[in-house]
Amino acid sequence: MLYLTRKIGESVIINDNIEVTVVDVRGKTIKLGFTFPSDASVLRREIYERIQEENRLAAESGANLADALRAKRK
Repeated sequence: MLYLTRKIGESVIINDNIEVTVVDVRGKTIKLGFTFPSDASVLRREIYERIQEENRLAAESGANLADALRAKRK
């Protein structure tokens, strides 16, 4: 993991097309601003992890259904 120190108004650039700017700092909370291409996907980690888990469960259900259908044909 990369750790950086930035002050309000300072930015970092990722992959030449994503800019992350420190907008505000209040106690233990920081506000970040992001500038990125319109085709980029940005999700909070907890949402991303939930989607990944739901996709994994859906894939397992599909595989289980396919197995059940194959077993039924025999």
